[in-house]
This record gives sequence, C-alpha cells and structure tokens, in this order.
Amino acid sequence: MTPIRLLLVDDDPLVRAGLSFMMGGADDLEIVGEAADGSEVEALVDRTRPDVVLMDIRMPTVDGLAATERLRGRKDAPQVIVLTTFHADEQVLRALRAGAAGFVLKDTPPAKILDAVRRVAAGDPVLSPTVTRQLMAHAAGTSADTRRTSARTRVATLNDREREVAVAVGQGRSNAEIAAELFMSVATVKTHVSRILAKLDLNNRVQIALLTYDAGLLEEDGH
Repeated sequence: MTPIRLLLVDDDPLVRAGLSFMMGGADDLEIVGEAADGSEVEALVDRTRPDVVLMDIRMPTVDGLAATERLRGRKDAPQVIVLTTFHADEQVLRALRAGAAGFVLKDTPPAKILDAVRRVAAGDPVLSPTVTRQLMAHAAGTSADTRRTSARTRVATLNDREREVAVAVGQGRSNAEIAAELFMSVATVKTHVSRILAKLDLNNRVQIALLTYDAGLLEEDGH
C-alpha cells in the first residue's frame, strides 16, 4: 500500500516535533516535509507532492488561511486539514470556504489526528454536521444576506436531483445514506456529487454543505 504523504505546517517547532513524533510511526503515513510559515508551503508542495497538508492557521508572515486559499486554487492541490486552538473560529470557517477538507484542534488525541489524515486522504470530510452548524452560526453576521443571495444564484444552476443530493450532503449524510433515502445506487450518488462539485466550482463535500447552508436550503428542510 502506498503511504499517505503528509506535509506539516506550523510556526512552533515544538508542535511540529510533536506531530512528527506521534505520526511518524504510522506504517501507512510518510511525513515528506515541514514548514514554519505559509510562505514556504507552495514551494514545498511542488518539491514533496504531499497528499495532505496539516496547516496551522496562525503564522507570522503568511497565515494558514492565505496559504490554504493559494493551495486550493492550484490544479491537483493536496487536501488541507486546518490546525487550530478554537473549534468555533471565523478563521476556521473561512479556511473551509477556501477549500480545506476539515479541521482538528491542537489538543486532539494523536489517534484522532491520524484518523483525520486518513479520512481526508480517502476523500472524506472530517467535520460532523453539528460542528459545521456551530461554526456557521458563529460566523453568521453582516455578510449573511449577501452570501445568501450569491449562494441561491449558484444553487439555481442545479437540477432537482442534484439539489436533493446537495441538501443531503449538507445534512451530513454519507453516500450510502443518501442512496437509501433517495432510492438510487451509491455509484449514482457519487456521480451526482461529482457533478455538483464541477457545476458549482467547489473542492469538496464540506463546501457543498456550506453553500446549502448559505442558500437557506437546510432551514427549508427543517435543519
């Protein structure tokens, strides 16, 4: 089995050393590089070709938010997991909107951080629907109306079936759960999700969930 290639980005050398120590022993994971600032990330990604980047948010020169935006705008970008000390943080939500696949708290047990890396490498988000809603509620504010108008315009490009699948993704359903609920095969669900991502120019399921929330679709469906 090809190991998951991981890049560590944090301005604290002790945090990087700790992460490297606790994750370096996993047989299915290879740490291919470390960076102390977001300004170093793109060059390191070019050199090491990681599958996943574990990215601190707060760094002195280029923070994790800007680095995530730059990375996710590239072709064949690695997945990004944000490292943070606060679970309800507007910067975390901005990183998710920029394309991060999820986040972990810095005091998360090592086994759960490893699990998050494995899940993201496999294409699964690492956010529960409850945590996503907490984040979105925390960050809701003056720009909410503008976001809703924009989100509704984008969602209007979906056909009825794609919209149903998008709402189910926003509700935190797995592909298997969506298939059972909407009476279709898992393969068909995956096809719909891929089309939604392409139509709306999104990176992952977390961004689908955020867009359905912004458009008010989860409220309409009683969530």
